[in-house]
Amino acid sequence: MINEKIKDKEVRLISENGEQLGVVSIKQATDLANEKGLDLVKIAPQANPPVCKIMDYGKYRFELAKKEKEQRKNQKVIVVKEVRITPNIDDHDFETKLNSAKKFLKAGDKVKVTVRFRGREVTHSSLGEILLNRFGERISEYGTVEKSPKLEGKNMFMFISPNAKQ
Repeated sequence: MINEKIKDKEVRLISENGEQLGVVSIKQATDLANEKGLDLVKIAPQANPPVCKIMDYGKYRFELAKKEKEQRKNQKVIVVKEVRITPNIDDHDFETKLNSAKKFLKAGDKVKVTVRFRGREVTHSSLGEILLNRFGERISEYGTVEKSPKLEGKNMFMFISPNAKQ
């Protein structure tokens, strides 16, 4: 709440440089703020009496927006790329999928490797686990296995995260 929207009778007032001005009436506080060409901002409404500060509200909002933008800029968005293979994949196709996973890991993305079982192939799920373990060993210089192979329905998957950049 700022300026005329503050309906309390008395407030504890803090000046623009942070010094305590004591408990004053709301009229005195608004007059003091207007005299300095600044805004009266309620910063602690739950206190008794509420705490108000004299400040440039527009500048305050701008600073908050600037800090928030800076925090968003420093965030790293984690993208998960998926590589799908089947249990009876040929060697060359396996190498192709491995190369695409390497490319994703170099770019800093996580990789989800999925083995899709069709029909009765799910009865030989151990083949899929062997395949995923082989995939993890071959890609170990680019990434580390974050979650080991896990069967869920007719799919078996594992997650690989990129190695930290040296």
